[in-house]
Amino acid sequence: MFEVRVKDDFAAAHFLKDYHGKCENLHGHNYKVYVHVSGTQLDEGGMLLDFSILKKALKKVLASIDHTNLNDISFFKDNPSAERIAVYIYDSLIKTLSEEGKDLSSSSPSGTKICRIDVFETDTNRARYIPD
Repeated sequence: MFEVRVKDDFAAAHFLKDYHGKCENLHGHNYKVYVHVSGTQLDEGGMLLDFSILKKALKKVLASIDHTNLNDISFFKDNPSAERIAVYIYDSLIKTLSEEGKDLSSSSPSGTKICRIDVFETDTNRARYIPD
């Protein structure tokens, strides 16, 4: 099994509507995002997936939420937790990559897939999404 990982970041504001504490107030984070891809087959160049393809797709996805109030995006249903942000990034990456002819979903015929998304709100607080 091989695994590659890329990292990028974005800044955004949010509040958690159903939270009872200081996070129910509007505040912001400088998020760090790690995307992990795994698989067993290398391409003719000896790579699982070209880093530049994954980085370009991640940059495009993060540009759509960078410097926004995440609560304004309907996907988050007023509670843009780090867990929901990770799912949003996964879903958006699958769509963006499929538009480029790359299937990295969990049902990919090649077996190469996005195996997890890590979203760090701070250096010590992380949420992880692992697709089925």
